[in-house]
Amino acid sequence: MVETKQEFKEKVVYVGRVAKVVKGGRTFRFSVLVVVGDEKGRVGVGSGKASEVPEAIKKATEDAKRNLIKVPIVNGTLPHEYTTNFGSSKVIIKPAVEGTGVIAGGAVRPVLELAGVKNVTAKTLGSRNSRNVVLATMKALKEMRTPEEIARLRGKTVAELYK
Repeated sequence: MVETKQEFKEKVVYVGRVAKVVKGGRTFRFSVLVVVGDEKGRVGVGSGKASEVPEAIKKATEDAKRNLIKVPIVNGTLPHEYTTNFGSSKVIIKPAVEGTGVIAGGAVRPVLELAGVKNVTAKTLGSRNSRNVVLATMKALKEMRTPEEIARLRGKTVAELYK
């Protein structure tokens, strides 16, 4: 089997150890949250569970590749501001001018970086639970629309939108 160049980069956002108490003591398993992306507008998130961390990461990566979304990127940033919730986590994502970089903390940063967004600011409010923050970020990116898409949906031209 010939290995081709890997098209997706992956980042492990969270590794959690869970214990099950049985007659002989505790058995440990690992829950992993992974973000994959090609830095060209495609990003996905997945979770996996296994008795060993590398096996859990492999499962999570496969799950993330099955859940890819396309992110609209306009001049290295996002087309518009978006605020969304997932559980009690709230994420605010705003486009930024050239040279700003990715100003985002916690679990929002790997999602935006792997999506290929170069200039953006983001703020997390409420719960900082990694899983909810990542899913809120994915929800926001999934619902982003370019001006061209909005114009097409309304049956107008882009120029008519800004009158």
